[in-house]
Amino acid sequence: MSTFQQPDPRDRPARLTVGVVGAGRVGPALAAALQLAGHRPVAVSGVSDASVRRAAQLLPDVPLMTPAQVMERSDLVLLTVPDDALPGLVEGLAETGAVRPGQLLVHTSGRYGARVLDPALRAGALPLALHPAMTFTGTAVDVQRLVGCSFGVTAPQELRLAAEALVIEMGGEPEWIAEENRPLYHAALALGANHLVTLVAESMELLRAAGVEAPDRMLGPLLGAALDNALRSGDAALTGPVARGDAGTVAAHVAELRKHAPGTVAGYLAMARATADRALAHGLLKPELAEDLLGVLANGAALPDDGSDR
Repeated sequence: MSTFQQPDPRDRPARLTVGVVGAGRVGPALAAALQLAGHRPVAVSGVSDASVRRAAQLLPDVPLMTPAQVMERSDLVLLTVPDDALPGLVEGLAETGAVRPGQLLVHTSGRYGARVLDPALRAGALPLALHPAMTFTGTAVDVQRLVGCSFGVTAPQELRLAAEALVIEMGGEPEWIAEENRPLYHAALALGANHLVTLVAESMELLRAAGVEAPDRMLGPLLGAALDNALRSGDAALTGPVARGDAGTVAAHVAELRKHAPGTVAGYLAMARATADRALAHGLLKPELAEDLLGVLANGAALPDDGSDR
């Protein structure tokens, strides 16, 4: 049970009108969280049918408007568009005079810090980069998941307290990320979260091919324990045939994957090599067992069966 409590209204700063440019999965959820903190969503922009539905679900009665109209009505604007679209959007808003002096401009890109908002800064806006380290579904459950969620925060020093206050009001926990470290920070999150989805989806497909009727039920406890162990113990949590140096087992895996799911072989080999390197570095994989294992991973082929007990 969460112990998070909304701040006492008497302790809150002045309430802000909030606008959302880009009603993807993130923007409406953040605006809804800010609404719970007492701020007032007043406008949202979205083009696709999915965006319109999300806005209607999470921000009922908030009108759909153009980005320029959202900017005009809002004290705080959430720019929640794809990373590659963000620089052009900011430049366009600044060039057309849509940015107002003193307006809080918040983007949620993990890749960029506050510098991408420089065109708006020159127009008088107050730039904040607030990236929630969470995957979003585009539903009301996202608002609940923001409680306790870490946010990567980057802003000019004079706006640091304002940025952190907004994160806390949404139920999150601010984590300061230096401007120059944003790409590395984002790469780390993508490596952990995005690739995890791919790995789990591939694992479920292989289990179905092996005749398992409910691969999600089989994987749930296993993956939950693995994640918990990894977060608690890091590399000490490594287990399985690679960490043990079971070259024959790994070779059999590769052979089966080539036969039934050749598209997974490259990923399996890459992750197995990374696992072997970490296991060796931390003394979990015995050097005398590593040679055959690394040979299998280098060749991507099964070892010949010499009848030995590995």
